[in-house]
Amino acid sequence: MNSDFVDKEDLFNDGPEDQDQEELFEHYKIVVDKGQELLRVDKFLQNRLFKTSRTRIQAAADTGNIHANGKSVKSNYKVKPGDTIAIVFAQPPREIELKPENIPLNIVYEDADVIVINKQAGLVVHPGYGNYTGTLVNALMYHFQHVPIYQQKEPRPGLVHRLDKNTSGIMVMAKNEYAMAHLARQFFERTTERTYIALVWGDLKEEAGTITGHIGRDMRDRKLFTVYPDGSQGKHAVTHYRVLERLGYVNLIECKLETGRTHQIRVHLKHLGHPLFNDDTYGGDQILRGLSSSSYKQFVSNCFEILPRHALHAKSLGFKHPVQGMLLHFDSQIPDDMLKTIARWRNYIQNRADV
Repeated sequence: MNSDFVDKEDLFNDGPEDQDQEELFEHYKIVVDKGQELLRVDKFLQNRLFKTSRTRIQAAADTGNIHANGKSVKSNYKVKPGDTIAIVFAQPPREIELKPENIPLNIVYEDADVIVINKQAGLVVHPGYGNYTGTLVNALMYHFQHVPIYQQKEPRPGLVHRLDKNTSGIMVMAKNEYAMAHLARQFFERTTERTYIALVWGDLKEEAGTITGHIGRDMRDRKLFTVYPDGSQGKHAVTHYRVLERLGYVNLIECKLETGRTHQIRVHLKHLGHPLFNDDTYGGDQILRGLSSSSYKQFVSNCFEILPRHALHAKSLGFKHPVQGMLLHFDSQIPDDMLKTIARWRNYIQNRADV
């Protein structure tokens, strides 16, 4: 059998959970052998995709996530020689033992199919190398002990996207296989609406703009990501931004994502010459703009203490309800650590004539 797996999203590395990784899905494409006998597509995929349950495959079919030759098909479609079969899964299986943990969550919306939370900074989304406990998934398993999807011993139950450990803001999770598959398709097809608020170093030249550039791993340091403008490596990424407030040596901006690559906002803004304030991964934890005076250095140091993380908040998220069909939109307040830092900068520029 010649299973031609291509375009598989490389979204689950074994590195530290320090990544603004958005979409949590796998995309497989399989070209069927010439000698393949007629076989139901769910059975065909179960034979090809090891450790994948038929229930999970059928949920993908029910939400239109299985395609044969470019058209959506149901579980009973008969695969024939030469077919191109494509499938999108909400998450790949991994073997990590999970335990429920009583971790407080700010749940802003919940029904029988989805959960929307406002994630606090410092909370890792799912278990991984160096973070096997104390994650959002552990918390969800505790809070939803009677929801089957959170009791299946999979490391990323209900997850279709994620936020970096030190990024706060709105996230959506599924409460059943159908909702998970449906939401995964929305992220895959880029029909969700995501807005972020960031505080960045420097005064941007334009009031608004678009950053386009492939993002891939840095060849010198595999833990970091970088922009490849020529598209020679990485994956296509697009970030739209506009300036909300100019605060002298820093700007408060809004970012909207078309794609969801690892560290996308942080990497794109560094590439533009405006790293996120206090981003210790991409150089924003240094004084990159401003004065050389000791008083200014102390001011910035105080701001770093108030905001001991990179200044990024997932402010809003819009998506289509996977079952009811209506459009949902959730907004959140900018967290206190960012608000206090922004207020400090406002006060600073109002009282400084040399900014």
